[in-house]
Amino acid sequence: MTAQPVSDPPAPAGRHPGPRPTRPGQWVLLVVGTLLTALGLAALVSGLVLAAAASAQQGGRYLSSPPDRHQTITYALVGPPAVLDLGEAEVSPVPFLNELGSVQVRVTAVDPGQELFVGVAASEDVDRYLDGVAHARMGAGTEAGDDAPDRVPGERAPGRPGNRTFWADSDQGPGTRELTLDLRSGSWTLVVMNADAARPVWADVQVGARSDLLGPLAGGQLIGGLVGLAAGVPLLLLGAAGLGRDIGPVTPPRGTGPGAALAGVPSRDGAPAPPYPVRLTGLLDTGLSRWLWLVKWLLVIPHLIVLAVLWFALVVTTVAAGIVVLFTGRYPPSWFSFCAGVLRWSWRVGFYSYAALGTDRHPPFTPARADYPAELEVAYPERLSRGLVLVKWWLLAIPHLLVLGVLTGGSRWTSVSETDGSTTTTSWGPSLLGLLVLVAAVILLFTGRYRPELFALVVGINRWVNRVLAYVLLMRDEYPPFRLDQGPAEPPPREAAMPPAPADPPAPDRRGDRPGDSLGDQDPAR
Repeated sequence: MTAQPVSDPPAPAGRHPGPRPTRPGQWVLLVVGTLLTALGLAALVSGLVLAAAASAQQGGRYLSSPPDRHQTITYALVGPPAVLDLGEAEVSPVPFLNELGSVQVRVTAVDPGQELFVGVAASEDVDRYLDGVAHARMGAGTEAGDDAPDRVPGERAPGRPGNRTFWADSDQGPGTRELTLDLRSGSWTLVVMNADAARPVWADVQVGARSDLLGPLAGGQLIGGLVGLAAGVPLLLLGAAGLGRDIGPVTPPRGTGPGAALAGVPSRDGAPAPPYPVRLTGLLDTGLSRWLWLVKWLLVIPHLIVLAVLWFALVVTTVAAGIVVLFTGRYPPSWFSFCAGVLRWSWRVGFYSYAALGTDRHPPFTPARADYPAELEVAYPERLSRGLVLVKWWLLAIPHLLVLGVLTGGSRWTSVSETDGSTTTTSWGPSLLGLLVLVAAVILLFTGRYRPELFALVVGINRWVNRVLAYVLLMRDEYPPFRLDQGPAEPPPREAAMPPAPADPPAPDRRGDRPGDSLGDQDPAR
């Protein structure tokens, strides 16, 4: 296949007219649509989670956490106080409270021959019972086997807990003991002890809950999510299309073919290789401030807020555009302009901040072309492959994503505790791009200069990133080249490799025509 034709290169940075104004109404549509879509997605996801939870507790089952093993050398394991204030719900009929929810506690002795006691009582009654008694509060220390951080000292030995009458609910005996507690107002505390009040205490504790209201809540969330999506997605797409038209109309170039051939490969007829249709420029400013980069993270916060809205809208627009491409083979021009504008805005903010630190000029608040030293253009394709739209954004892009993960993703290493092998520590290191920008910033801080060769490498990595982004966002079919094109501007098209012309043969030596006058027969002394 032949590569897609590419429109003429953009004018050099610094010659663009001022930012093209965009209509406020399009921004209102985009922002309102984004908020409704985001809320609808959140409600839909939470509704699905609640529906799965309601399905899991069918048949009277409880949603339980995995059992945690707790141990202490003291007399008792005490849970944190649980404070409930049901208000007017507590004077409602009892069936409503049963629907509201209940809690189940399961405790299993690690030693099968040991009888356990588990009980729940008002926190003040538990405090009086354990006053002066050594006990431990359940926490990370009791899970790790070292209860010292959570231990409460005491010298008094308690009486058998089963002989006390203040427990709201309790159970004791060998094996697994189970409590099912209805919700009631007050401050309640869970206590786990040996039935004979001996120490130490070693048990597996598991807590579960259930509520008959999960089903109705899931239905409400699902309905609300669908309504939010039905109202938000059209507004978002209309706002994106309006902004795309305001940014600038896109005229499809002349040509044929799906544009799936590798860009930059010479054609068979020896014509020059076409440039890649994603063109990124970044011109380094002179006289950069030595210290401004220290606070640019603060100065770009307004841009990051706007870009968060734009990138959310970009994802939704890309999904919608992919569906259109799948059936028509064409990318809607207004959405294409919007996506190119979001990439352009993101590159300007990155060029100003910590993707390049190439300028101290604050980026304009517009996705349109502007007089700024960093620009990005994506040539509009006349047609796109309907089949590639299904695989290029994830399967075909995997090799590039792996490489870019090395160039722009942070490194990670994990250390494991040598004592029991259960404690892990994960640390992150800077990415290659972040390290290069940091080196450039430190050099700038002390010398006032940005090394040109370092800047060229930084821009080259960003150029690779944006080429892959345009491919993943379904904007082009040309596979991005595995090439680090360094420098502030796009490299010129590579000329097709032509075989070198044969050299002229050397002039014959007339002396070799005479017999005995060849090089081998010549006298070296002559």
